[in-house]
Amino acid sequence: MVPVVALVGRPNVGKSTLFNVLTRSRDALVADFEGLTRDRRYGIAETVSGNFVLVDTGGLTGATEGIDALTEGQVQAAVEESSLVLFVVDGRAGLVAEDERIAARLRTAGKPVMIIVNKTDGLDEAVAVADFYTLGFEEVLPVAAAHRRGTTQLGEIVAEAAGVEPTPEDGEQERRIRLTVIGRPNVGKSTLVNRLLGEERVVAFDAPGTTRDAIEIPWVYEGRDFTLVDTAGVRRRSRVDESVEKFSVIKALRAIEESDVIIVTIDAQEGIVEQDATLLGLVLKAARPLVIAINKWDHLPTEQRDTVRRELDRRLTFVPYAEQVFISALHGSGLGEMMDAVEAAYDASHQQLSTKRLTEILQGAYDAHQPPMVHGRTAKLRYAHLGGNVPLRIVIHGTRVHTIPDSYRRYLAGVFRKRLQLVGTPILLDLRQSENPFKGRRNQLSGRQLAKRKRLKRFVNRKR
Repeated sequence: MVPVVALVGRPNVGKSTLFNVLTRSRDALVADFEGLTRDRRYGIAETVSGNFVLVDTGGLTGATEGIDALTEGQVQAAVEESSLVLFVVDGRAGLVAEDERIAARLRTAGKPVMIIVNKTDGLDEAVAVADFYTLGFEEVLPVAAAHRRGTTQLGEIVAEAAGVEPTPEDGEQERRIRLTVIGRPNVGKSTLVNRLLGEERVVAFDAPGTTRDAIEIPWVYEGRDFTLVDTAGVRRRSRVDESVEKFSVIKALRAIEESDVIIVTIDAQEGIVEQDATLLGLVLKAARPLVIAINKWDHLPTEQRDTVRRELDRRLTFVPYAEQVFISALHGSGLGEMMDAVEAAYDASHQQLSTKRLTEILQGAYDAHQPPMVHGRTAKLRYAHLGGNVPLRIVIHGTRVHTIPDSYRRYLAGVFRKRLQLVGTPILLDLRQSENPFKGRRNQLSGRQLAKRKRLKRFVNRKR
């Protein structure tokens, strides 16, 4: 079993920087901004001795109410599930009263604790760590996470203390389905993630901007392995004024590109607004499988629901492949239907389609409705084959394909979607010009053949 190691400390001591260094990633959002991290973030730290799970947590402030109190609950959960706690302190600031309060809490937790004195670059290490021995823990180690000084040795020491076992050289692990939840601020994304997981895994608070980072959570649903990604709410660019929020939005947009399936969460009470359409456009541009979850449906009066449905159908015509599911993240209604739509979208985008089947559908669509004529000639479509998955790409070969308009492309995509019963996934059509096998053949004829062709042409002209 892989041990779990938790990073704990007051705000802005460098926990997220140390997390990124030990996991060799840039997963945790880092900025000179107190209280940036609020949720638990997990990563794998690889060492020579073996691997362990590292958990980044928010800063402990001692708050008893508001969003900081919810962050404290996340830290407490990380400590309880860990086999070792790394108590990160600031070597430049020295020992402060807040560190002593946190140390007292950790002593009552009954977990092994190592003190990590960060930001010791340019300092006398012996002097920097001296005061922290008074907290009563045996291991006090100096590092400079921002400069990666002492972090390699720290990883090995932590691995030995946590009791890691050598990583087996076994076969390839089964791939997890990356399921990303996106939406505007305060539409219920974190509440939805918590409801799916069955625990308060991420901080959900009735205020926009609660989630600041893209949080990845391993999850198993009905025997399938998922990585559930909760993202920060994306607002209009003109309203994004904090640098931290800009990085949060960038990570949310990056999560779209890396996803297997995306759930776009919409507030039923507000309906489709401009920013919802923009987010759906980004998903459409990334060509990712999509499920639209209309949240807070239970809060909507019964007499308004038909009106909202009609409005959604009217506004969402540009993503005809997406399943619409009406849910309540708070009470859990509709989540089973939503996950059925997610699995259907993933399976559809990973279908292996034969050339014979695709060509039969193409010929049927072409015979029923040919593309418009351009300069007295129409395009000919010969055959089709699968060009790749996620996005699902169908390659069509033919002649004069450059004359085919977008409307005919949409027609073909609709036919393929209907005949193959594809739901939740876009279809990209790659039209390729077939080479004329007789092009340039005249230049390859011998002199005798050319002379014979000229004599035959003169004879035909005399007969006329």
